[in-house]
Amino acid sequence: MYPFLRLPWQMWRHRGDPALGPLGEHVSRHLCWPWDLDFWNELNNGRTLTLYDLGRVPMAHRMGLTAPLARRGWGMTVAGASVRYRRRVRVFDRIGMRSHGVGWDARFFYVEQAMWVRGECTSHALIRLAVAGRDGIVPPAQVLGAIGADPASPPLPGWVTAWIAAETARPWPPMADR
Repeated sequence: MYPFLRLPWQMWRHRGDPALGPLGEHVSRHLCWPWDLDFWNELNNGRTLTLYDLGRVPMAHRMGLTAPLARRGWGMTVAGASVRYRRRVRVFDRIGMRSHGVGWDARFFYVEQAMWVRGECTSHALIRLAVAGRDGIVPPAQVLGAIGADPASPPLPGWVTAWIAAETARPWPPMADR
């Protein structure tokens, strides 16, 4: 179940934070609750992705995206993700999360996120986001124009372009050759 109470809390908590540019970093704090756990008493991998949502949505709001998206009937959707899990997160651990834009290409935005507990990185994610409208994916340049930001992306880091290339080579639909 999506944490509907936690998202409004995060939005309220960061309501007075300064505005961010498209590459700005949003820092948030979270708590691992008992209902976030899997059978091994650690943060469930699916819930990890949900908590990353709770970092990205306030970040997008601080960038000024929520009002223009709502006016145009656009929505943000995850179009791909790569996550490294490195350390266990246990019940009642306090999680520090850092989220920031890495850049964009003709179709997608790329966001880097990491969770930290007691000074150690527990997971790291690269999220590919699309803004979708009635007619499909909205080009990032158009989205950035809606908030008055420069549509030119900085060069994407090599590890991001390598991931994009790997995703491009990945067959779709999956297992079609079986």
